[in-house]
Amino acid sequence: MKNITWGLFLLILVGGLGSMCKSSKDGDTGLGALLPKEINGWIVSGEDKLFDTETIFDYINGAGEVYRAYNFKSLLARQFSREGQPNIIADLFDMGSAKDAYGIFTHSLEEEDAEIGQGATYMEGLLSFWKDRFFVSLYAEEETPEAKEALFSFAKKVAASISDEGQIPDIVSLFPPENLDRTRIRYFHSYIILNYHFFMADENILYLDQETDAALGLYKQNGERSYLLLVRYLNEEKAKEAFDNFLEVYMPDAGESNIVRTEDGQWTATRLNGDLLSVIFNAHSESHAKEILDSVENRLP
Repeated sequence: MKNITWGLFLLILVGGLGSMCKSSKDGDTGLGALLPKEINGWIVSGEDKLFDTETIFDYINGAGEVYRAYNFKSLLARQFSREGQPNIIADLFDMGSAKDAYGIFTHSLEEEDAEIGQGATYMEGLLSFWKDRFFVSLYAEEETPEAKEALFSFAKKVAASISDEGQIPDIVSLFPPENLDRTRIRYFHSYIILNYHFFMADENILYLDQETDAALGLYKQNGERSYLLLVRYLNEEKAKEAFDNFLEVYMPDAGESNIVRTEDGQWTATRLNGDLLSVIFNAHSESHAKEILDSVENRLP
């Protein structure tokens, strides 16, 4: 996978409709009722396609594990056509929870420029947004003015049909706001997802699993970048076990200070506060690393 917006979602949208799948009628999962059957002259073309945690691989091939890493439940795909215009493909994902819908949305987020649902992004014929436990991806096979207008009309109608709003994971509120690039916050559970955005280790040295909430934030200051990783564990015992293992494997020279200068002259530091583990990577100075971790600690309830 390259740029995830086009590497993952274009793979999903272009590669899926001809694959093996299960046909779906409205009401099979309740998802069909959330999608319109006509928008701006585009009408449904063919049967809906329904996928679950196993058959999702028939639709998006190798990227299915990304969705399963976010506890994906089901997907409804519907194609629309209009004479003289490109097809539009609508993918409605039930992620099971608002935090995982938010997570899969942030996994691909480059910038937010479409005020739809609880967060949306648009780029060259691909519009995606999240609301409550749902993630929605809309794709026009060719970007035309009419198709772009239809995508936005479509998205607004779907968002309006989802009555509830979900809560952004609490852990996201712990990022100190100064110099934080909010379009680069990534929420996840899996070390594989972490490695996609910031490679740390081949092994799961932080013991991440589906019971952990983790988020990665990017900080930009004077042309330099640093990354803040926050992980909340099921309990303090699991957090301490992960903290000790991280120090032993990743920072063996840190000593009691839990801070180390890396070969490139930057700094990595970590801290444990109850069930929350914080790590700052690529800090430009020792004081900067401590400042970031102090700020996280001060934001704890």
